Amino acid sequence: MAMRLSLSIFISLFVILGSSISSSVQVLAAGNPNYREALAKSVLFFQGQRSGRLPAGAAQQITWRSNSGLSDGRQAYVDLTGGYYDAGDNVKFNFPMAFTTTMLSWGALEYGKRMGPQLPETRAAIRWATDYLIKCARQTPGRLYVGVGDPNVDHKCWERPEDMDTTRTVYSVSPSNPGSDVAGETAAALAAASLVFRRVDPKYSKLLLNTARNVMQFAIQYRGAYSDSLGSAVCPFYCSYSGYNDELLWGAAWLFRATNELYYYNFIKSLGASDSTDIFSWDNKFAGAYVLLSRRALLNNDKNFEPYKQEAEQFMCRILPNSPSSSTQYTQGGLIYKLPGSNLQYVTSITFLLTTYSKYMAARKLTFDCGNLVVTPMALRNLAKQQVDYILGVNPLKMSYMVGYGPYYPKRIHHRGSSLPSLTSHRQSIGCDGGFQPFFYSLNPNPNILVGAVVGGPNQNDGFPDDRGDYSHSEPATYINGAIVGPLAFFAGSYRS
Repeated sequence: MAMRLSLSIFISLFVILGSSISSSVQVLAAGNPNYREALAKSVLFFQGQRSGRLPAGAAQQITWRSNSGLSDGRQAYVDLTGGYYDAGDNVKFNFPMAFTTTMLSWGALEYGKRMGPQLPETRAAIRWATDYLIKCARQTPGRLYVGVGDPNVDHKCWERPEDMDTTRTVYSVSPSNPGSDVAGETAAALAAASLVFRRVDPKYSKLLLNTARNVMQFAIQYRGAYSDSLGSAVCPFYCSYSGYNDELLWGAAWLFRATNELYYYNFIKSLGASDSTDIFSWDNKFAGAYVLLSRRALLNNDKNFEPYKQEAEQFMCRILPNSPSSSTQYTQGGLIYKLPGSNLQYVTSITFLLTTYSKYMAARKLTFDCGNLVVTPMALRNLAKQQVDYILGVNPLKMSYMVGYGPYYPKRIHHRGSSLPSLTSHRQSIGCDGGFQPFFYSLNPNPNILVGAVVGGPNQNDGFPDDRGDYSHSEPATYINGAIVGPLAFFAGSYRS
């Protein structure tokens, strides 16, 4: 422990010194990163998070991973294999997984034409999640499975997903134990994905949409927060802090986009548009729903959606640094800074909204006002580019926060599979406690590179300790990557590297 502490102190001093040295040359570092390379890697990351039986050959390029969680669901006599581990642990939390899927799908819908060869790869990443979410929604009538693995037990272990010997508890919501938030998000994911597959696989698209309808109906009919139903199985990990009205709005917005049915429009209208926010994340979807719904006002000139356009623009005014109503903090290096825990999750999600709203505005050559500030599509695009570039290495430390991208990136990420030797190099099982010594506490870089993983990111002073034990900064997560794929595709199609 003393040894690890001394490493942290050393690295922190290096970071502080590096920050003060680099900040003066920060402007010189500006440029256009290779967005196409970053896009390919950001999608590849999802292969490293896969649970279940992995495909053979080129469909599984992250070769240090193997089959895992093959008995998931058995405890409840159902098949819940597949899906993604949410971050650096071995638990499947459906709430953030569904949000990741919605964002990947939205990215494919908005920016698919700019993705080039990454579009089929993005579809494969979406389908790995939706195949699992369909199982969760359809196996038992009146019940939605929302997670596998006891987080309180799992988080005490440091073992490869391939070696899991912890209890794979199955969690679900039902009419008597509702979960409108997780159900609304699952419905959003399935509805958004149904649009992605509408032309390439109509049969699968129809299955996704029918499942989305049923799950949304469950969310509407049986109101309640899944945190109240499941308690310590999801809290404090993925508590629904913002309540479930945002997921009802988000789910209905996606179903309305997928079906154009009056039922969903009337339901959206009944929820109103008055929940102001300056954040967008797996927990709080209001801003995302406003931008999604404002599309009708901006692109179709539909006045019924004007209130959502106004809310979306107020959200942008709270983000823009030179806006009189800005409530967003920025680091000295120019990064949006919302919260100390995994801040890049907010940066990537907000950046997605910036590029998407900018795209809608540009299509109609529109501007809007934040007080006396006139906001153009280019202003939103420039702020989004600044955030993406910062993540890819245009920052005071000149460090890329995407693993495997650029010459200097996090080497000691908080991730079990990456930090432990693979089955190929270490055949013996590593038990629950077996991974701590020597692997977790090792000063060495992780043996397996989780290519494309975007970590929690720097602190508010642009510093980054690259310490495996510091999960709030060094842990990657599916929802960080799920949101950056769209903006990377946007810039990959706009700039030539």
